[in-house]
Amino acid sequence: MTQESVIRVLIADDYDILRNGLAVSMRVFPDIRIVGEAATGAEAVAQCAALHPDVILMDLMMPGMTGVEACRVINEHHPEVAVIALTSYDNDMLVQETVKANAAGYFLKNVSPQQLADAIRAVHQGDRVFSEEAVQALVALAQRPSCATLKLTEREREVLRLIVTGASNSEIANALIISISTAKKHVSAVLEKLGVASRAEAIAFTLQNNLDLS
Repeated sequence: MTQESVIRVLIADDYDILRNGLAVSMRVFPDIRIVGEAATGAEAVAQCAALHPDVILMDLMMPGMTGVEACRVINEHHPEVAVIALTSYDNDMLVQETVKANAAGYFLKNVSPQQLADAIRAVHQGDRVFSEEAVQALVALAQRPSCATLKLTEREREVLRLIVTGASNSEIANALIISISTAKKHVSAVLEKLGVASRAEAIAFTLQNNLDLS
């Protein structure tokens, strides 16, 4: 096997035992070579610049700079490097943030060595590979309502943000420098567009659907 055909891989995880386990499991594949390890997101960024790996196996929940943040930085400065996210957390929003950071793959840490090796080869060829759980999460997120589909105006988004914090009509009026009667009208409009009957239901709807109120 030529040097050019070997895929250079960097492992980033804050647990020594997991990094060692990944390194050992990849040794059986002659076309994959572990060239370095990192224990934090910041170390992953530094090691990427120093070692020039082809692929990085990135834990998402690390102290300091998270794996998602590291993925974003690496993609900005080293777009030729493919990052595969590895995590113990089956979380829809974490999947979405990882995809936004331009990760090439996303898998839970119970992935088999063969599946991981196949994913490394695939992303090295320019493909994007996601576990079944990640795909389901992305589909679920795509089906969730947004402020745009609910047709909330900018002012109504502001009102909903305040409702979620538990603000009363008078507090909303003070925060937005509007009259209480105007605040009441905005609250009523928000509840109507969300299809709910109370502030408590509005808060539950917002949290359950992870509405982006920014």
